Amino acid sequence: METRKVQVTGGSTYTVSLPKSWATANGISGGSVVEFHPEDGSLLLTPRREDEKVEGTLEITGLQGDELTRAVMTMYVSGFDIITLETARVTAKQRRTIRNAAQGLVGLEVISETSERVQLQDLLDSSELSIHNAITRMRLVATTMLGDAVTALVDNDEDLSEDVVQRDDDVDRLYSMVSRVFRSILRDPRAAAEIGLDRETAFDYHSSARQLERVADHATKIARISQELDEVAEAAVDDLNDLLDAAVSVLEGSLDALLEDDSDRATRMANEARERVESVDDLVREVDTHIRELDPQQAQLLGLVVDSLSRSADYGGNIAETALQKAAPKP
Repeated sequence: METRKVQVTGGSTYTVSLPKSWATANGISGGSVVEFHPEDGSLLLTPRREDEKVEGTLEITGLQGDELTRAVMTMYVSGFDIITLETARVTAKQRRTIRNAAQGLVGLEVISETSERVQLQDLLDSSELSIHNAITRMRLVATTMLGDAVTALVDNDEDLSEDVVQRDDDVDRLYSMVSRVFRSILRDPRAAAEIGLDRETAFDYHSSARQLERVADHATKIARISQELDEVAEAAVDDLNDLLDAAVSVLEGSLDALLEDDSDRATRMANEARERVESVDDLVREVDTHIRELDPQQAQLLGLVVDSLSRSADYGGNIAETALQKAAPKP
């Protein structure tokens, strides 16, 4: 860390010198323009750069299937606007995987292809992206998935269970977009100004989006379990619905708190959501006791369902903790 003494010139202008090593490394010289970004009690300084697309190249020789999909997602989340994937010869299977990966990411499109490379570009302007809207959408999809997964289970509705599984892609797509925007805010203060969020709030939204992504994963797990059961014992139906309602109540309350602008109201709502987690734990123990009396195979599968609903409530509790931190006074 380097320190500088603030000088007063002309009686009203405050000036401070820049460290030469930093200026040289960032191409700053006499006449260069820099940008100041106020953020609470801090003032961030960055060189002014032209709005150029950030390009990245990745060697994909030998990458197939999930590994190649993850590579595309990693480049996207890392913030590259133009992604070039290169190898001696791109196989047809690799092209299909790359196209499918692009379809699962908001704004990413294939813009050119040759025998040796595939180039993708993010076509969305970061200023058009809203983490707040993404969280709201993830909330709706994830909680609806959870409810529909339990409905599919108790009604033995295979079409509905398959629909729940497919909707998981929507939540994953939104989470990747939130991660991309979050990383861009950490990297570039201008991105925070364009999006209208400070870095702490962006972190709170990103961590909460992760919890919602996990809720969607558990909804998918319940939907897949429903495809293994022909029917659910009538004695367990009310228990599962009660547990579902309790878990969704925690999620809804915690998300209301997270998105609430009034800090006092947000704190009260978050504490209420956290208290509901304890009642969910009590209900889980009661439901587990009832399920153990069922046929062993059904009891085992329904035990996994109960665990997923319990974990979903815990994720809601995590969001409530984040809401409390967001609403707390700033030091």
